[in-house]
Amino acid sequence: MTGLSDSFQRPIDYLRISVTDRCNLRCIYCMPAEGIRLMSHEDILSYEEIYTVAEAAAELGINKVRITGGEPLVRAGLPKLVQMLAQIDAIDDISLTTNGILLARYATELKSADLRRVNVSLDTLKQDRFKYITRGGNLGEVLEGIEVAKSVGLNPTKINVVVMSGINDDELLDFATKTITEEWHVRFIEHMPFGEDTNASSFVSVDEMRQRLAALGELEPCSFKGNGPAKYFRLPQANGTIGFITPVSEHFCFHCNRLRLTADGKLRPCLLSEAEIDLRQPLRNGISSAKLKRLIKKAAANKPLQHQLAKGCVPQGRPFSQVGG
Repeated sequence: MTGLSDSFQRPIDYLRISVTDRCNLRCIYCMPAEGIRLMSHEDILSYEEIYTVAEAAAELGINKVRITGGEPLVRAGLPKLVQMLAQIDAIDDISLTTNGILLARYATELKSADLRRVNVSLDTLKQDRFKYITRGGNLGEVLEGIEVAKSVGLNPTKINVVVMSGINDDELLDFATKTITEEWHVRFIEHMPFGEDTNASSFVSVDEMRQRLAALGELEPCSFKGNGPAKYFRLPQANGTIGFITPVSEHFCFHCNRLRLTADGKLRPCLLSEAEIDLRQPLRNGISSAKLKRLIKKAAANKPLQHQLAKGCVPQGRPFSQVGG
């Protein structure tokens, strides 16, 4: 097998890069109300260090990169990083996950820097509920960001909805309808317990979601561009799509193709495992490209076969905001 692969012969071609642990929201399933203890500026990888890792990874077979946070757009000069990564010949797809608050401000610049597309995290279409879930955010800013992103050509702009029982599961039909009326591409995501957030009562399975969506018509399978694990469908008369991501009820570990680089320079083979390999100190010690590649290969080799949520093993070491979701 050519390229980068793990010990189970799964090809690894996708790197998620967290550029900051800071965020301008405090979503209830992602971060405590009081926030988290933030990393110091010195602990965060510089753009040049991120570029060095991405270049080495690309030479091993990584060709897709997604920039995450925290909220990546709160880090100054993010379009510069996009432009740097776009210069790596082997990387042919650069995307961004954002909460959308600052997207309208930066969408044009990001597109000019060669960002391909964005995923926007949006869990409700109701302002009061949005303020509750995000602990103070402005829904209008996100909706504006979505429209600006689409208008400048960051397509497809996908909407990520974490579905939570008793909080926003009554909006499934509202989001699905937007795939018909406004050609949105909506992805419904099962709520995953992580860190201190282990509330099983909020879980809604994809099977239950699909049963509720049947009120709008039959979901027809369709193909749709994406690097992740979503399965895509269309409703009758819809130009937009509905995707489902099932990390809990029907995990997709056997097809996982990704590594994660944390903002402080740890290479993490699995979101739901505590195992990490430090790249920051070796980078700052002047590690050679060959040795850096060996560390990346080691991280890939350490990738577990699957997560252990079914056994009650929930990572406690880092909140979502530090590993990029």
